[in-house]
Amino acid sequence: MMQRRHLLGAIALAPLAAPSIARAQAARTVKMGSLRLIHSMTPHFYQRFAPAGLTIEIITFDSPTDGKNAVVTRSVDFGGFGIAAGTLGAAAGEPVVVVGAFCNRGMGVIAKAGSGIRDIAGMRGKRVGIWPGSTQEVFILERLRQNGMTVRDITSVRVPFGEMHAMLSRGDIDAYVGAEPGPGLSLSSGVGELVEFPYGTAMGGLNMIFATSEAMIAQDPALVRTMLGIHRRASEYMMANKAEVAEATVRILGAQRAAVDRALAENNVEYTWKLDDTVMTQARAYAQQMLEMRQIRALPNFDKFLNPRFSNEVATS
Repeated sequence: MMQRRHLLGAIALAPLAAPSIARAQAARTVKMGSLRLIHSMTPHFYQRFAPAGLTIEIITFDSPTDGKNAVVTRSVDFGGFGIAAGTLGAAAGEPVVVVGAFCNRGMGVIAKAGSGIRDIAGMRGKRVGIWPGSTQEVFILERLRQNGMTVRDITSVRVPFGEMHAMLSRGDIDAYVGAEPGPGLSLSSGVGELVEFPYGTAMGGLNMIFATSEAMIAQDPALVRTMLGIHRRASEYMMANKAEVAEATVRILGAQRAAVDRALAENNVEYTWKLDDTVMTQARAYAQQMLEMRQIRALPNFDKFLNPRFSNEVATS
């Protein structure tokens, strides 16, 4: 499912464009795919940093896979979605290319308050909400392995991110591996208790990436550079203005303010943009995890899948 949202003037500030951004083509609309999550809020700040004549149209997806598919089919020009969806596509030979980072962290392993679950080992035999095919699934499976467990040691329950808090509240599950603002909502309401932020693996806090298609790179590299430049400025602005991010998240997504504030106060959402060596190393580690878990049959062609060219150019502009 997707929803369209035009952002021309939606968050009004005078564009503050770097020289490389200012050279973008005029009178053009770019379609940007985004998810309905706090760590996918960056595109909602793009328009203020866009050059005159460039309109950013946001198309919202509920599923990372749908967001990735839209990039592959060119239903959107660019997209921000989980590294899991991108890796699945690239491993299958789809023409999806990561040109930038998007957001790190944004995850949480949450147990029902009073459940007695204090750590990963405490989830043994418990009903745990997990969204299959998600970045969070890969992280929790690795954390289980690090604790001498497998998914067979828990009862994995298929739960969309948006339903995890409600199911925990009702007692339908004992814990979940969620995406913000779900963990923030469970913690701020007292329904849940933090088990951990699952970042103690070789994958670090890697979560979402900024992607486009091979065709876009071949046909309009200047636009790729312009959009990543806009993404950089929006990301840096958001990290320096978290109160404004919270207000926008509540207004646009309808999220509860207490949940958003909790996620931001815990520094559990890190807006980022640069496809540097750390991100690429973590992405390779992530793909290796997916291969070992048989979620993919072969590793992606990293020379095609991870393209730091534009990130390097934006970094020096």
